[in-house]
Amino acid sequence: MSFTAAIIGRPNVGKSTLFNRLVGQKLALVDDLPGVTRDRREGRARLAGLEFQIIDTAGLEEIHDQSLAARMQEQTERAIEDADVVLMVIDARAGITPLDRHFAELLRRRASVPVLLVANKSEGRAGLAGAYEAFELGLGDPIAISAEHGEGLGDLFDALLPFADEETAAEEAEEQPDESEPAEEPVKPLQLAIVGRPNVGKSTLVNRLIGEDRLLTGPEAGITRDAIAVEWQWKSRAIKLIDTAGLRRKASIEEKLEKLSTADTLRAIRFAELVVLVIDAEQMMEKQDLTIARMIEDEGRAIVLAVNKWDLIEDKPKALERLKDRLQISLPQLAGIAAVPVSAATGASLDKLMSAVLAAETVWNTRIPTPKLNRWLAAVQERHPPPLVAGRRLRLRYMTQANIRPPTFALFASKPGDLPDSYRRYLVNLLRTDFKLPGVPIRVMLRKGANPYADKKD
Repeated sequence: MSFTAAIIGRPNVGKSTLFNRLVGQKLALVDDLPGVTRDRREGRARLAGLEFQIIDTAGLEEIHDQSLAARMQEQTERAIEDADVVLMVIDARAGITPLDRHFAELLRRRASVPVLLVANKSEGRAGLAGAYEAFELGLGDPIAISAEHGEGLGDLFDALLPFADEETAAEEAEEQPDESEPAEEPVKPLQLAIVGRPNVGKSTLVNRLIGEDRLLTGPEAGITRDAIAVEWQWKSRAIKLIDTAGLRRKASIEEKLEKLSTADTLRAIRFAELVVLVIDAEQMMEKQDLTIARMIEDEGRAIVLAVNKWDLIEDKPKALERLKDRLQISLPQLAGIAAVPVSAATGASLDKLMSAVLAAETVWNTRIPTPKLNRWLAAVQERHPPPLVAGRRLRLRYMTQANIRPPTFALFASKPGDLPDSYRRYLVNLLRTDFKLPGVPIRVMLRKGANPYADKKD
């Protein structure tokens, strides 16, 4: 097990840029606007063969009320408590500020947590002067780097290496596993994205699932900006929960930062395997909810609806009936989608939600044998043959499943371009019903030609 390093510092000193540099990906949002990062974000850092856990945090500020900034401060303090070493980042070009001095004093009092002083933006003569000025903070020799340009990372490697050596020594002291038994391969975690409109309770839901206040929550809309991944287990199943920023209508998005947050959410959907779409039970499947659901369906991801704030609904049977009608009319391409009433505030029915998620995963990975598919196709054509094309019958010759995740089928026809969309939808609906594929996207690709296996010899 490697060590954990937390990146801290006042706003806009380049913490997220350093985080992205160390993990080798643009995971954290970066902008010139101070205070972009709110939740703490974790990642796997790699630096010249050295691997460790890295935590990006919100900018340190001197706040002691119940505001959003104060809650961000609490998240940063928790990151410091979880870390084996702290990287305090300063802006070498701006020089040492009173806020830098204040937090350096706080960190010096934390004798249990070693601190490395990192002077970022040290490229050029202006940055060099600020790096020398950093000696006065009393945190040891500053490590002059440029996170944006990748300069000075060799010195950072040398400073972090002793913490890796300590962890290695601790591991060697532990009891070694029996080498006669084959090692179990790690199970890949299920990538589960939590999406929805702003302020529907996505972060509260994630916190309730994992059993701790890992993510910032509050009455303010749009608190979450980054897509934050949290490792978790449910009934021994490894799951990576991905909390995302709320998705608003494109016409309502004007600020650059919200555009970046929206792009981050869309990227999280693309890389997810399953998606929980959180909707507000008091507003029950608005137009934007349907737009998000169709977007997820276009990406081919399995969807489960979490109808949140269910504890606030008085006439529950009537609300369920209204939701069922809305889904049937507006989302026929996801017929049978699981809709689970939950309360993130109280934790009600979260086990049912996760059971529905794993059931959807099973359906999403379903593979149907080719002989079974073709017997089904013959029966379907006998019961309801395709329409005539120019007075001639259109023949559906052969069908096979080309892929899973989502279930994707190749249908060979004599004239595939002439098959009406209505008949294709008819086939999809029958596939969903006859092979029990509720609530997942189903793809049917039309191909021209005869049975590709008909002339093959044994």
